[in-house]
Amino acid sequence: MLTQVRIVGAGLIGTSIALALSTRGIRVELVDSNASAAALANDLAKAEAVEAPELVVLAIPTEAIPLAIEGEFLLNPNSTFMDVGSVKTEPIVHIKNSSLPLSRFVPTHPMAGREVGGAHSARADLFTTRSWVITPTPECSRESEEIVRELIDLLGATAVVLPAEEHDRAVAAISHLPQIASTLLAHSLESAPAEWLDLAGAGLRDTTRIAASDPNLWSEIIFSNRDQIVGLVQRMHRELGELLENLESKTAIASFIEKGRFERSRIPGKHGGKAREYTYVPIVIDDKPGQLAAIFNECAAISVNVEDLNIEHSPGQQSALITLALSSHDADTLSNHLSAIGWNVHPILK
Repeated sequence: MLTQVRIVGAGLIGTSIALALSTRGIRVELVDSNASAAALANDLAKAEAVEAPELVVLAIPTEAIPLAIEGEFLLNPNSTFMDVGSVKTEPIVHIKNSSLPLSRFVPTHPMAGREVGGAHSARADLFTTRSWVITPTPECSRESEEIVRELIDLLGATAVVLPAEEHDRAVAAISHLPQIASTLLAHSLESAPAEWLDLAGAGLRDTTRIAASDPNLWSEIIFSNRDQIVGLVQRMHRELGELLENLESKTAIASFIEKGRFERSRIPGKHGGKAREYTYVPIVIDDKPGQLAAIFNECAAISVNVEDLNIEHSPGQQSALITLALSSHDADTLSNHLSAIGWNVHPILK
């Protein structure tokens, strides 16, 4: 049973792990080469020194593992070790070249994060309901794997076992290529005048959100997984070339858009379930305190579940448009209920 955990690295992931563990009564300690980062993370997590941690978490860049592992193993010779890096084949190589036995090392990757890093961005619920990949080597002991699974369970995540190479192919497609695409799209704004950007809506903001990510972190991730990324980038390049050649054909353009629409529909919905088609309830509200809270009170009163919401409101505007996403049944129920008690509800959108 976990009682003490040492975390090497006081960034977003390491500090979020510490915050979550400390709320569950686990004694944690964070160390970092950056003294101010370590001080902030330890204060946030109410951490204290540990003497015999059952688990040491390497929440550091993969390239830093060779610099830290010998000293950490010397300090904690009886501990299990795990990493949390975005690429899994490379840390295994580093551990093979170290004094730490592979039997005591569990490579892992939490499928959670934010576009902003550092201890100040950490959240105790960062891993809740998220997948956490583990890629144990054949040498990994059952005891070490069970310790890591206990940690993952404590953090509210779900363990998923994959071979390391398969993991690296998967994240190249679902994480690393989206980062590249988002960044490339943001590059295209270079020549856009400021007054054009004032017109930007949710589409541009959503698709460029992760372009705000840490360049140092992502240069390491992309470089480490370059062998898996290169083919995906080449394919994207070919498909963009085909689109460029067919811009005079509405049929070809429609086919291009339809293929993206279909592939996106394969992404699972909330909690890993089947993706859902939502129905949208538009509501015009006055720009005054308590309006949104009142709507959600009505939702609770009639037991309808809001899956998502969007707010459109400009400074100085006396009203705002709230669009709630619900199941078809709940949308009908809510629309009828709010209309009956006087809310300015507009026709639902499929």
